[in-house]
Parts: sequence; C-alpha cells; structure tokens
Amino acid sequence: MLLAPATVGDEAREHLKVCAECARELRELQATMAVLDGWAAPEVSPWFDGRLQARLREERAAAPAGWRERLRARTLFGDRVNLRPLTAAALALMIAVGGGIYEGFTAPQPVATPTQTASPVIRDLQSLDDNALVFQELNALDQDAGSKSATAAGNSL
Repeated sequence: MLLAPATVGDEAREHLKVCAECARELRELQATMAVLDGWAAPEVSPWFDGRLQARLREERAAAPAGWRERLRARTLFGDRVNLRPLTAAALALMIAVGGGIYEGFTAPQPVATPTQTASPVIRDLQSLDDNALVFQELNALDQDAGSKSATAAGNSL
C-alpha cells in the first residue's frame, strides 16, 4: 500500500516519479487520510442505551404492520434488489400485451372465401351472379347519367 512506505515496491516509487497524475492522486489521498486521523467520534449520550432498549420494546409490542405498509416500507427504505425481478416481469408482461394488441390492429383481417368443398362450376356461377349484380348497377348509373346529360343538352339550346 502506498500509504505505508515500507511496503511500497521500487517499481511503484519509480512510477510516482514519472507520472504526475498518480503523484497528485497520492498527495490528495494522503491529505484525506490526515484529516480522517484528526477526526474524533462524538461522545454517545449516557441515556442512549436506555432509550434504544425502550424503543425496541415499543416496536415489539406494537401491532404488526399490514401488507401495504410493509410493501411501502420495503419500497422506500429497502435495498430494492427484490423489486428488480418483479419490475422485469411487469415490463415483459407490458411488452407482450402491447405486442399482441399491436398485432391485432396490424394483422390483415380474414377475407370471407367460399367454402372449399364447392365445385369449380358452383364457384363460377357465384362469380357470374356477383358480376351480374355489378353490371346491373353500372347500367342503372349509365341510364341516370344519360338522362341527365340529355336534359342538360336540351336546357342549353
């Protein structure tokens, strides 16, 4: 250790002569240790032990805290190591649910298809029926458009 010069090797001493940053760090560490050597712990009150024992007896006699209070105390004052797996599980659940919801919105909706058991002839007839309805609607639109254009041509003369 560099603070005990008897245990320091020659290689470390040579490095401190060459490296200004390490030498500065050692001087700062020595200054910190000198301040700590001069520090004295405050005197404990003569009634400290008695008050501590009385407080411990009060805590033992008190009703046990409910689960909410225990959870709150653990969250506020605990080391939070136990909450990490719980937090990771909650995050994974949120991602899974969010991904499922997103997939539900973006997945193509299934299109109603004719039954696979129908023969090709029946499918062709159904297709022609669908086309016949479309043609009827188009003819009706053409007739309406033709009558409107004839009326508009007659009005312009």
